Amino acid sequence: MDADGRNTLARGRVATRLPAQDLDRARRFYSETLGLEPVDERPGGLLYRCGGVDFALFRSAGASPGTFTQMGWEVDDIDTVVSQLQQRGVVFEEVDLPGLRTKGGIADIEGNYPSKGARGERAAWFRDSEGNLLGIGEPVR
Repeated sequence: MDADGRNTLARGRVATRLPAQDLDRARRFYSETLGLEPVDERPGGLLYRCGGVDFALFRSAGASPGTFTQMGWEVDDIDTVVSQLQQRGVVFEEVDLPGLRTKGGIADIEGNYPSKGARGERAAWFRDSEGNLLGIGEPVR
């Protein structure tokens, strides 16, 4: 805590870091498949900005297990986004678990965070070229 009693992390900006075993392959995937270009780069790292928030890909000898969502985008029209990405070759995960089932790559999820003012969410997941599991969500109002 800082001197006025508030947590200094609460005033910081959050930035996601995703590992890439092959940074050139990852750059091609994010550019050619997702349509994203880095806003900056350094040796071993690429910085991207979406909606005013940064995320970075970094060269890593390790790999993500890809067993959980590592980063997600909140969009206004998930059907359009999923369709556009499928046209670019993205394969969406199909999930069939108790309480979570996708249909055409999209799941309807009950509930949402009260502060978001939504009653639920529609969500879809896919993997990048490095095996990172990425999500797309649309609040249901």
